[in-house]
Parts: sequence; C-alpha cells; structure tokens
Amino acid sequence: MQALLDVILPVFLVIGLGYLAVWRGWISDVGIDGVMKFAQNFAVPLLLFQAISTLDLGQNFDLKMLFSFYSGALVGFLAGLLGARFIFGRPWEDSVAVGFIGLFSNSVLLGLAITERAYGVDALAANYTIIAFHAPFCYGVGITVMEVVRNKGRGSVQTVKSVLRAMFRNVLVVAIACGFIVNLSGVPIPSFALDGLSLITRAALPAALFGMGGILYRYRPEGDMRLIIYISAVSLILHPAIVWSLGSAFELPQGAFRSAVLTSAMAPGINAYIFANMYGVARRVAASSVLLSTAATIITAWVWLGLLG
Repeated sequence: MQALLDVILPVFLVIGLGYLAVWRGWISDVGIDGVMKFAQNFAVPLLLFQAISTLDLGQNFDLKMLFSFYSGALVGFLAGLLGARFIFGRPWEDSVAVGFIGLFSNSVLLGLAITERAYGVDALAANYTIIAFHAPFCYGVGITVMEVVRNKGRGSVQTVKSVLRAMFRNVLVVAIACGFIVNLSGVPIPSFALDGLSLITRAALPAALFGMGGILYRYRPEGDMRLIIYISAVSLILHPAIVWSLGSAFELPQGAFRSAVLTSAMAPGINAYIFANMYGVARRVAASSVLLSTAATIITAWVWLGLLG
C-alpha cells in the first residue's frame, strides 16, 4: 500500500490534473497540444540527449538486460500482431498497429517517473540504457513490418527508403543518436549549455505527464473492447512476465532487473496512438488501449513493485 501511495499515485495525480484541466475547460485543446509539443518535441528529447551523452556506457551497458527487455517487447509485438489477425480477424495493417501497442511500453513518462520515485535518481542509469535503444528499436520494428505490409510488390529498395525516412523524422531517434555521438566522441558541452539544458529537462516529465492527462481526455473506450482488453493484458502482464523470467534466468543485478521489469510493465504510451495515426489504421483501438491500460497501470504497477520488493 505504501508503494501505491508514495510512488504510483503522485505520478498519476499529475496525469489526473491534466485530464481534469481539459475536462473542466481550464485549459483548451490548443493549450494542451502546446504542452505536449513542448514536452515531446523539445523537453523529452533534450532529456534523453543529456542522459545518453553523459551515460557511462561501459558500466551501464548490460547486454543480458537489453536482451531480456527487448525479447519481451518482441513477444508482445508478435502476440498483438498475430492475436489481432487470427483471433480478432483484423486486416494486416491494423494488426501491425495493434502489435505496436504491445511492443511500445511508456518507458519515459511512466517508466522514469515511477522508477525514480521507487528507487531514487541513481536507479535511472539502467532505465536510460533501455531508453537509448527503445524508440529506434520499436519504431524500427513497427515501421519495417508496416512498410513491408504496405509496400507489397514495390521492391525491397523502396521499402528500405520508407523505413529510413520514417525513422529519421522521429525527434526522439535523432536526440538519442546525437547523445551517442557526443558520448562516444568525448566532445565537451560548455557549462552554460548544460545549465540551459537542465532548466528545460527538469520540466520534461511534469509537462509530459500533465499533457498526457489532457490528451487522454479526448479518447473514449471505443472499438472492439475484447481486443482492447487483450492488448492491454499483453502490455501490462505478458511483456513484464517474459522480462522477469529471462532476467531471473540471466541472474541480472538487482538494479538492472528492477528497471527492466518496471519499464516493461508500463502502459503503452501516446506513441502507440501516434504510430496508428501515422498510418491511419486501428486508431480507436490504439487510443482506447492507451487510456484503459494507463488507468490499469495504477494497480498493475503496484503489483509488480510488490513482487520486486
């Protein structure tokens, strides 16, 4: 109960305030879009750039942890893709978008916030290692499979061009790549630039959580509720269960194990809807799944925290 009160509820209180602000008309849709644009296009990318550029890659790069996490993510993607196609009879393009919901856990807005509150700032190094590959990996998988489905008959060259074009238009991928370049090159960042970055990045998570609450108000649980419940269970239960099993088999260090399981246990983020909207498929399912699973994370994250101890 203490974990629920001290760790999880404060994070969802910020989301709830954003939801309440839009519901009561205290902030307009245009205003909340501005908050999210600031968070997603500036503050969060700069947060990731700063974290990756200063991360001790030699110490925090744990291949077993990454294998455990991303194996679970791939299982989630396949469960969503094949379940949507063969259990619920959705078209292939819809099925890829549903698979992306099971693939893309909310590693930044929820994962960082809950891990920090549960285990402290020092515990976030493993989270940043996961996040460094998260957007490139997930968008790489999702976009590649979607472009293969959509570009049947157009040839492999056209498909590769479509994948690369979509990847390098993603600001998170660009920010992470720049962070790696600075980290590996050893180029020093002037202190005044670091101070400016810190001013922005301190606002990243609160602004993103508040904006996420406002965005969620627009969504309603519509579409195939059985499919929505199914993919929410894949995201909140199957993915972390796979990570737990592999992490235990590999005997991951406690910090890495906690970060991997908690990150995998987070609801799919707004990116799940952005991906569906980008291709114009399964948008209602994606939006409803984000809303339902985000609310359910209050309980499921509490359970996983209890199991982690």
